[in-house]
Amino acid sequence: MVLKIFNTLTREKEEFIPLDGKKVRFYSCGPTVYWHPHIGNMRSYIFNDLLKRVLTYNGFKVTHVMNYTDVGHLTSDGDTGDDKIEEAAKKENKTATEIAEFYIKTFDEDALKLNIIPPSITCKATDYIKEQIEIIKDLEEKDIAYKTDDGIYYDTTKFDDYAKLGRLNIEGLEELHQVKNVTKLILHYGNSQKNQE
Repeated sequence: MVLKIFNTLTREKEEFIPLDGKKVRFYSCGPTVYWHPHIGNMRSYIFNDLLKRVLTYNGFKVTHVMNYTDVGHLTSDGDTGDDKIEEAAKKENKTATEIAEFYIKTFDEDALKLNIIPPSITCKATDYIKEQIEIIKDLEEKDIAYKTDDGIYYDTTKFDDYAKLGRLNIEGLEELHQVKNVTKLILHYGNSQKNQE
């Protein structure tokens, strides 16, 4: 049986051929663990589970990695405001770590109730802060990222294929919305790190 998956780049269904024989590795973004998930939140995890089951059914050996965002997710979609974990910690009179651990457990329990197969590997964002900083320093040295007064940004103008998957017309975007065409890498890390301790 041939498994076909939609390729966002070509906008066509194509035969799925792994890079390494019958081994499939995929990463999916996990929850931001500051509150109880609702069924709408769980939709993406149900989709990941369905994908994993289809791959397994077709004879592939699947390694699925998922993260828990336990720091660095701001209250505004515009990358402004306070960290959601810190806000929840203040509201519930707990530490950021206590909030994260409680809602990781809550998410895992809810996922099991939905019969979602757990990922092969899970990790927390705070487990890899050192590695993230090293990557960002490397990007700065290559003049691909730069500091501002509120964080560190990735300069997408240095990436020729930026927006290729979305087929966006970068030139056609309004200057106000481009904000120099950058993507934020880390924001308010100092405050978040302090509250995790």
